Amino acid sequence: MEVLHLAIAIFLILVLILRFKLNPAISLVIGSLYLGLAMQLGMTGTVDAISRGFGNIMAGIGLPIGFGVIIGQLMSDSGAAHKIAHTLVKSAPRSAGLYALGLTGFLLSIPVFFDVTFVILVPLGVALAKTLDKPLPYAIGALVIGAATSHTIVPPTPNPLAAATILNFDIGVMTFAGLAVGLVTALVVMKVYFTILDRGLWNASKDELKVSGVGGDGDGDGEVPEGFDAIPLWQALAPIALPILLILTGTLYDFCQQTGLLSGSELPAAVAFISDRIVALLAGALAAYAVASPSMDRNQRDTSAASGLQTAGMVLLVTGAGGSLGSVIEATEIGTMLVDSVFRETQSALGMILLTYGLAAIFRIAQGSGTVAGITAMTIMAGAAATGTVDPLWIALAALSGGISIGHVNDSGFWITTQLAGFSVRGGFKTYTLGEALVSLTILGLTLIGATIWP
Repeated sequence: MEVLHLAIAIFLILVLILRFKLNPAISLVIGSLYLGLAMQLGMTGTVDAISRGFGNIMAGIGLPIGFGVIIGQLMSDSGAAHKIAHTLVKSAPRSAGLYALGLTGFLLSIPVFFDVTFVILVPLGVALAKTLDKPLPYAIGALVIGAATSHTIVPPTPNPLAAATILNFDIGVMTFAGLAVGLVTALVVMKVYFTILDRGLWNASKDELKVSGVGGDGDGDGEVPEGFDAIPLWQALAPIALPILLILTGTLYDFCQQTGLLSGSELPAAVAFISDRIVALLAGALAAYAVASPSMDRNQRDTSAASGLQTAGMVLLVTGAGGSLGSVIEATEIGTMLVDSVFRETQSALGMILLTYGLAAIFRIAQGSGTVAGITAMTIMAGAAATGTVDPLWIALAALSGGISIGHVNDSGFWITTQLAGFSVRGGFKTYTLGEALVSLTILGLTLIGATIWP
């Protein structure tokens, strides 16, 4: 009955999102209410669990997500993101141009939302495809693969940032693993995707519309922030590099202590302070303000930050509502019961990973949002992560990879890709959907390997 009530709650959430077009945050809270009442937590106990779950996850990721969005918006509006993009793509050898474009998308999508990264880079992709005399899907596919990979598994984007809080492990581990797994994934998938295109996947007469996509040197509206080329590359990179380095400082220091390279058993207060996600991302936000100062006045910087936070508001609400569902699941002990009944005897780490991936993939395919898919899968499987059968990192990567599995017509990123590139729906399936599916399966494969070697 416990599993049945959980299945009904998930079904209810999906119906409310898909059939009644309710906001995902509202749908998650309604599903949480049903689950708590059905599992006899009581009216007061259910509401308390929902409030507690929302508050706990906001305490862990609310400010970091806000700071991360401010970093991305200021980098976009000041021209720092454009500086990185133009420099990396133009400095790459001709033979590696498409890979450079994809890795530029990977780098920019660490602090910047996928949609913004794509809008910034698609004109460069169009120009590069013409220069290399390659069909446009080569460049668009490289952009999708690079940007989607880092946006999915590298903090401070919302889902990987929330993973460390929901599953209770070090954010530095998530950052290091996301960068390592993400870079390998992006390079491998680009190679595979280009090979598939070489074999004749693309049909221009059916996959491209008779209208022009984005071209030239613009950012989607034909405009590039003035003076972006005057920003030194190291300054443009500072808002991305600084928080990552600070976060990894604590993780590396802890590793050195565990291996005996450094004495002591506790993390020094100063190292713990600078490596805290709030402090690290605050430093990145301040660096973004500093980089933007020469080209933007105070009002422009404030407007840019406020614009980014408007976007972050819905992400925070959905993430917090996912935390509410997780709190109800924890209070009812459904997660523990599920793990006990399915995995306790077999102790199957691979089974837990595949179940997590499957849950996230179902949500992704059904309602389109990778954030909702990943958060929901992680909250359901938090009990599995706490058993010690498998490291929480692998549960997180399974949920995140499932959350990017199949992006199609119910995903805003699908339409941004097709419209800006001038592709048909069929063309969108061959670039956005196929690219993300290959990324998803590659991350899952690396996760299964990692969990086998380091459970």
